[in-house]
Amino acid sequence: MKILLINTPRSPHNMILESAPPEAKKYIHKKLIGPPLGLLTVAEAVKDHEVIFFETKGEYDLHPDTTPPLKELVLSLLKKHNPDVVGTTTIASECYYAIEILQTAKKYNPEILTVVGGLHTSLAPNDFNDPSVDIIAPGQSAFIFKEIIEAKEKGLPFESVSGIILNKKGQLVKTKIQTAKHNPAKEDFLMPNRKLIEPWKETYKVGDNPYPSTYLFTSLGCPYKCTFCSIWCQFEGKYLQRDVESIINELKQIDDYPVVRFADANTIVHEQTIDYLFDRIEQEGIKKTYVMDIRTDTAVNNPKLIEKLARNGLKVVICGFESFREEELKKYNKSSEAKLIHEAIEIFHRNGIMLRGNYVIPNDYDEDDFAALSDYTSSHKVTYAGYTILSPMPGTPYYNEVKDQIIDFDLSKYNFFNSVLKTKLPLEKYYENVGKLWLIKKGTDVI
Repeated sequence: MKILLINTPRSPHNMILESAPPEAKKYIHKKLIGPPLGLLTVAEAVKDHEVIFFETKGEYDLHPDTTPPLKELVLSLLKKHNPDVVGTTTIASECYYAIEILQTAKKYNPEILTVVGGLHTSLAPNDFNDPSVDIIAPGQSAFIFKEIIEAKEKGLPFESVSGIILNKKGQLVKTKIQTAKHNPAKEDFLMPNRKLIEPWKETYKVGDNPYPSTYLFTSLGCPYKCTFCSIWCQFEGKYLQRDVESIINELKQIDDYPVVRFADANTIVHEQTIDYLFDRIEQEGIKKTYVMDIRTDTAVNNPKLIEKLARNGLKVVICGFESFREEELKKYNKSSEAKLIHEAIEIFHRNGIMLRGNYVIPNDYDEDDFAALSDYTSSHKVTYAGYTILSPMPGTPYYNEVKDQIIDFDLSKYNFFNSVLKTKLPLEKYYENVGKLWLIKKGTDVI
């Protein structure tokens, strides 16, 4: 069977970038840099079939002025390969692109089976009630996708596949609940097929680093429950830790990627696991540059562990400060305290780690709030501070809290760079204030 997997383009909407002063624009991140691990894992699950993979993000990055519009691009792939199945995966801001891919496939050949998975299908499956979508595969869907392909190959009804949603003439029908028969972080871990992204590898570079980077997950889910975060919602609060030897094995197989970005919500949850992982990295002589997400309280409570990681390749940390106010952190259910920010910054800087500290900006900030945040971040400088807009992502507690206040329902703007809620300040002034914050930094390195 011939299977065409297409990664969606990224949303172009970024009002923070558009509104920022010219000297700040180079610091505002315009894209996430790294391969689509989920889709590469799906490809590995069905490797016994003919799998064609296409990375539209990488294609547009390589050829921004010559790559045709998405419909034309997909149509050319369909004509070239004539697939039996077309699949894609999506987050909220790329949802419309996913549907456009499947619409193009169905228009080309109504007999093509179309399947969509990814974060947004888990949290808002009703957004995919489109005639072009045959099957919605929420959750960790690599093995589910394999079962869908097996059912098609054997001519079995798709109702025999548990944990999916079928589009029955405009009615979304759930099959029986998927039992927990696969653990994608343990015995059922699938190595992402990175060979498929070879044509676009050069696009996976961070800042001025001449070498491509790759994502690698050491865990799935998150034990914390921040109100605005989709990750723990997708995993229903579960946290799945990979085995150390599995991670070591993967690190040994990615020599082409000197930079490894651990794609975890929080890389250090089980401190002993990460401590042992870096013992094994040292024993195996694995030399790489690592990027991690680490909480402030984790750093403050484990300074010796941070030292050890720094000695063995940890060069960049992304830290979700979120707010400088204790009451806002409590409102976000952050489970950490603003008073720890300064101590965490000192620990990371002491170990030569480039730190990106991220803050989220509520829609009700006025000029005084922005001035207070600016004063705070100016006195708590990191290598690279990031400022995004507190956004009600569908399926999160924050979305349910403020959904009656949403004034913009265009999902392509749900990427933390656009306000979809009414702002206290005039909208242009609000964006202007957020953009100016990006000028506050410790150095000139862009992470």
